[in-house]
Amino acid sequence: MKAFLGTGLLGSGFIKAMLKRGEQVQVWNRTASKAKALEADGAKAFENVVDAVKGVDVIHLTFKEDQSVNEVLEKAKSGFKPGAIIIDHTTTSMEGAIERTALWKERGFVYLHAPVLMGPKDALEAGGFMLVSGDQAVINMATPELSKMTGKLINLGPKEGKAAAMKLIANLFLMTFSSGLSDTFHLAKTFDVSQEDLLSLFQSWDLGKSVPSRLQRIAKNDFKEPSWELVMARKDAGLMMEAAKKKNAPLMVIPAVARVMDQKIKEGFGNYDWMVVTQDRKE
Repeated sequence: MKAFLGTGLLGSGFIKAMLKRGEQVQVWNRTASKAKALEADGAKAFENVVDAVKGVDVIHLTFKEDQSVNEVLEKAKSGFKPGAIIIDHTTTSMEGAIERTALWKERGFVYLHAPVLMGPKDALEAGGFMLVSGDQAVINMATPELSKMTGKLINLGPKEGKAAAMKLIANLFLMTFSSGLSDTFHLAKTFDVSQEDLLSLFQSWDLGKSVPSRLQRIAKNDFKEPSWELVMARKDAGLMMEAAKKKNAPLMVIPAVARVMDQKIKEGFGNYDWMVVTQDRKE
């Protein structure tokens, strides 16, 4: 028997997948109707979170942020079975994950942070990725449970909080990547370039393969030998912004990048590789 607290889009996907595997799941949500709706799939819904966790061996949860997790666990704790394992899939701060791991260990319970790189469809179909880090004995104990829930369980090693950090890093990359694609799409429209033409270009020009080498170059912090000079990249950025402005389609990301380029050029880095904009950024 297990419990799942938090029946939003991601939580509902996980719960339905568990039920399809024949597992018994007790569910709770702050909006009780969302938990109640899962009874049609075979879950047992509770209006009181203490009742939802009574008698279960494993407690999964997905909430919005640290505060929600802390509040719900405090309310539920009187119903915890001795030795129950708490597995938290919420995207939280690194500090919060570390603090909860220590706090619940002091109280005699295992808390494992296991954030995910997946959407509701992945949760339902056991796809995507799940991240864990920390006590390896705990992770080994939880692996059979977690492996059923994801396409790949990634163990990031013994450092507490690393899974939380990596989830935020991955989300940042996704945000910046998608924002850059938005600028790309808007610029293409100003030139009357179709979405099909864009797709054709990026199907042939696979930039994803360059990510590891670019990360390595940033880590080395050596941009003296340019493959694309900063002054030339800034010139191109100007052409992009000018074209977008003429069509009243202002770009979102490139103007901010251009400001950093201007500062670096003022500092004397104009003939360096354009990736010098990644160097030693300070407030």
